[in-house]
Parts: sequence; C-alpha cells; structure tokens
Amino acid sequence: MQKWVIIALGIASLAAGGYWSLQPTPIEPTPPPLVTTNTSASLPPASPSVQATNIATLGGGCFWCLEAVFEKLPGVTNVVSGYAGGATLNPTYKEICEGNTGHAEVVQIHFDPTKISYEELLHVFWQCHDPTTLNRQGADEGTQYRSVIFYHDDAQRAAAESSLKDAAKGQADPIVTQRSPSPVFYPAEDYHQDYFRKNPNAPYCAFVIIPKMRKLQDHKVLPR
Repeated sequence: MQKWVIIALGIASLAAGGYWSLQPTPIEPTPPPLVTTNTSASLPPASPSVQATNIATLGGGCFWCLEAVFEKLPGVTNVVSGYAGGATLNPTYKEICEGNTGHAEVVQIHFDPTKISYEELLHVFWQCHDPTTLNRQGADEGTQYRSVIFYHDDAQRAAAESSLKDAAKGQADPIVTQRSPSPVFYPAEDYHQDYFRKNPNAPYCAFVIIPKMRKLQDHKVLPR
C-alpha cells in the first residue's frame, strides 16, 4: 500500500488546528469475525431479524481511513478492516499490495439499525472518499483501492442504487463506484484493526486521516 504520504508542512497546522481534539479514546477491540455471505444472483429479502441486514461492506481507498470515519458514528457497534471481491483465498496484506488478488480493501460495518440506517451510512460513505476516481484515492492507487459497495440483500442493493443517484447530483464527474453482491470477507491482519486508534501519531494518520475527519466534522458529516 502506498502509505508514503508525508506532508511536512502540515505539522504546524495540525498543532494549531486542534489536533488533540481528534485523539481517539482506546477501547477494547472486538475480535473480527469471518463472514461469508450470499453471492447468488437471487439475494434473500431484507429482514430485521437477519444478521446480514445489520452489516454494511464498503470500500473506498485505504481501510484505515474508512475504519476511523465509521467508528465515529453513533449506532455503529464495530468496524472490521479486511479484503473482499477477489479470487485469492485467505489473502495476505502483502498479496493485496501487489494488486494481483482482485480484492479490494474494505470495511465491514456492524450497526444498530434502530440508531443509524444503512442509507445514513451510505451518505457518509459518499462524503468520506472520492467516488469519481477509478482505482485511486489520493496517492493510494490500484484496484485494491477501488470504490465499491458490496450489498448484503435486495434492500441494500436498492438503497445503494438510490443513494448513488442522489450522490451523483453533486458530482462534476461520473461516479465509478462498483455495486456487487457481498462476497466472502477476509478480516485483515490484527495490526490493521483499529489502526487510527492505536497509531494516531503515525504520519498517515496525522497527515491524511485527521485532516479528512476534521473536514467531515466541519461539514457536520461526523460528530465532534
């Protein structure tokens, strides 16, 4: 992964702009589950009693960024970074970075639908990455960084299509986000989980994640 973005001139602005207000509060991590979901053309109907309706699987660049963003939302109970959408079984991070597995870096978002809806998650998704750049987010380039929605049932598929149409109205360029049935999800290695919480002073966190989260907070997409 091209996590080499280091912007030396940003150090002073971070110190002056309230950097410490974004320092994460350590929490006890929840072991990431291995989730296998329906990949057939005929997806099951939505039902509040089905666990899959309480999971959203989204990809939009580096999963460190997405994880940090969605963990801030009330109603989200757990976010797991991982890989999905490729052909390689049990892929490793090294294999993902080589770009030959077909997998995308994604997050599985476990959420309480009585507190936050799937549509609200998608609204944040469109705001926290650029869905118009093909296989790239910022300096991170490759198919593993593609914008993608892996829906878990017909209701999520319909919501994704409707949400995309709304998001497209505010874009100058066409949205290239893929929409596909949710495939097998492989949780990433342990050191990727809760990366921002564990490494808030790492260069990528300081110069990419924190400015992005501050911008989302300024636009009231994320709570402070």
